[in-house]
Amino acid sequence: MADEPFLLTPGPLTTSMRVKRAMLRDWGSRDGDFIALNAEIRERLTALVDGGHAFTGDDAFTAVPLQGSGTFVVEAMLGTLVPRDGRLLVLVNGAYGERMVKIAGYHGRAVDTLKTAEDVPNDPAALDAKLGSDPSITHVAIVHCETTSGIVNPVAAVAEVVARHKRRLLIDSMSAFGALPLSARDIPFDAVVASSNKCLQGVPGMGFCIVRKSALAEAAGNAPSLVLDLFDQDRAMGGNGQWRFTPPTHVMAAFREAMREHEDEGGVAGRGARYAANCRILVEGMRALGFETLLPDELQAPIIVTFRMPADERFHFETFYDRLRGRGYVIYPGKLTVAPSFRIGCIGDLHEAEMTGALAAIREVLGEMNVSDGKAVAA
Repeated sequence: MADEPFLLTPGPLTTSMRVKRAMLRDWGSRDGDFIALNAEIRERLTALVDGGHAFTGDDAFTAVPLQGSGTFVVEAMLGTLVPRDGRLLVLVNGAYGERMVKIAGYHGRAVDTLKTAEDVPNDPAALDAKLGSDPSITHVAIVHCETTSGIVNPVAAVAEVVARHKRRLLIDSMSAFGALPLSARDIPFDAVVASSNKCLQGVPGMGFCIVRKSALAEAAGNAPSLVLDLFDQDRAMGGNGQWRFTPPTHVMAAFREAMREHEDEGGVAGRGARYAANCRILVEGMRALGFETLLPDELQAPIIVTFRMPADERFHFETFYDRLRGRGYVIYPGKLTVAPSFRIGCIGDLHEAEMTGALAAIREVLGEMNVSDGKAVAA
């Protein structure tokens, strides 16, 4: 088991054998079969936000795939859709909001922030006041699920405020897309980005932006990078169905199979229900061992859970990590400034057996370390 451990992380994550097998075939990037594969993926992605048939004309959405990790497509979204004379407001409560601020700075875009602590959701009331006092802001960016802490942010409430002020909303739904609902019929936004290797359970190497066609049409010439120009990528794929540059063919083949698998599981509702069950097993089991979650249950996304570091001086995270890895379970170090912590993920091809197995391994390792209680370091 330790040779191919279960990945209890926010991604890359454990994939099914069905998805792995899809990578055994080689594909010609200009071949008709691969072009058809791309078209199926784009249509499935648009349908996941109810953007395929709920809208027509320029109000309709298109899905634009892009080579690279999730950050590549976040940067592509910001660089393409925020004009050079625009002003971006980023709602920040973790590392991924901060990363968008850094990207905007690299692009030379005017950028401002509205911050809350890592364990506090974005504040729609503060956003309302900010947009009311600053008419120069053209775009607002939000992280749907901030995996720094595992917090789910109030996307619907934020979207309502942004729409009321007639600004544009850009959503980083990297670690939530495919498991938490996000319908363009209910939540007005210009674009949402995610990647192949999170809740849709493909492999790393491709990100995608689902964007309103009217917003993309206005974005011609905005992008500061050729390879990250979503307008140009969409125009090329709309013309001949092909990528502008060598595509990650095996990643795309695996992703198509992952999307079919997602549908077979019941789509967003089915996938989200399994993750919620995984999260419940994990949290209840860890609390029974004395561990404390950073977040209250009502703020916790069923994606990744942050646990406070135990106060017991015999607990050393590196030893804890290594011994769990030796038993076939990989977890994640913390990324917080508000508290010493570590994280355990609930996503990927993980089910009840894997979650209970991880808890049993944690119990064994704590025993080996002579740590009798996971009670946290005092705040």
